[in-house]
Amino acid sequence: MTLSAKRILLIIGGGIAAYKSLDLIRRLRERGALVRCVMTAAATEFVTPLSVGALTADHVFTNLFDRQDEHDVGHIRLSREADLIVVAPATADLMAKLASGLANDLASTVLLATDKKVLMAPAMNPKMWSHPATRRNHKQLEKDGILFVGPNSGEMAESGEAGAGRMAEPLEIVSAVETLLDDSAKPLAGRKIIVTSGPTHEPIDPVRYIANRSSGKQGHAIAAALARLGADVRLVSGPVTIADPTGVKTVHVERAEEMRDAVEQLLPADAAIFVAAVADWRTADASDHKIKKVAGKGPPSLKMVENPDILSTVGHHSKRPWLVVGFAAETQDVVKNAQAKLKKKGADFIVANDVSPSGTSKGGAMGGDRNRVRIVSKDGVDEWPEMDKDEVAARLAELVARKLKTISV
Repeated sequence: MTLSAKRILLIIGGGIAAYKSLDLIRRLRERGALVRCVMTAAATEFVTPLSVGALTADHVFTNLFDRQDEHDVGHIRLSREADLIVVAPATADLMAKLASGLANDLASTVLLATDKKVLMAPAMNPKMWSHPATRRNHKQLEKDGILFVGPNSGEMAESGEAGAGRMAEPLEIVSAVETLLDDSAKPLAGRKIIVTSGPTHEPIDPVRYIANRSSGKQGHAIAAALARLGADVRLVSGPVTIADPTGVKTVHVERAEEMRDAVEQLLPADAAIFVAAVADWRTADASDHKIKKVAGKGPPSLKMVENPDILSTVGHHSKRPWLVVGFAAETQDVVKNAQAKLKKKGADFIVANDVSPSGTSKGGAMGGDRNRVRIVSKDGVDEWPEMDKDEVAARLAELVARKLKTISV
């Protein structure tokens, strides 16, 4: 899409990733956006206002108490004139200020004074990102409606350490901006859709659990694709190592029972898509202490009980959505098993994928970046070619939009 005449206020925080903001400005302007910048004092130590101003072709704002800029309450004007505020890099300091309601410089004052959406692209050392204070601030900001893109995982430029904390790449941020500002027709606008993603972890004891090999990549991609079509998406995610999708409200759970409860609390909805690889069984009585190995006695016996069937629960629920979609991860008889699941679970269609090691060219759908699915419904089987999971997600989102238009009139 084009960002023609869209007004972006870019707040540049003080981190080494500030150099990426120069490319971000260029990418936004290539798409027609009007970009203004606010720089923190620390940001000017990494990139200069002269460089930023040359790329934006506009004045760069740095000082809350600038006589010329503030003669007409400039920080209020800046915060209200933009269509979207982007913070990149969003440092731990900026996140902490906004989460705590502090306003002691121009950037933090603008963030508190705005009535527009705010998109943050965190960037910091992995230890800082994983620190309990930062995790707490991140969670609070999400509750306050702040949107996030990234951070990504990788090696840090300043320390050589590796882990989550790299700022999202400029094109990733641009894509998130386009999603938030796309005024074109959105066929799922006004629709509430529930998506489940990732595995569940069923505890055996405090250090062991039963799980599936799901990475959450496909479920998260579907949630993002639905949001791009305008849906109000509620993602219920099991434990994953990937970032929450931009523009999606995410509930994090661990166990199957927690996932079922979270889904039921989100009903009613227009559609529900169950991508999560929920563990079929759990231990009847998880131990409060680590089960110790005893020489000569062999492994302990575990009494197993069946986990709730979330797809079937919602497929037969009194608040059943208009459209219920299930996933079937199979290693053999893929279509046959999906057809049986369709009938038994009360779904409208099943997305069947082959998760055997030879199921995709990358060595299996679970954990990989590609998928090959078959759409199984009462009308037959539609076989899709192997493609990236983002492509699968986009096609499925469009299918959901067409189905909802047909069945909920």
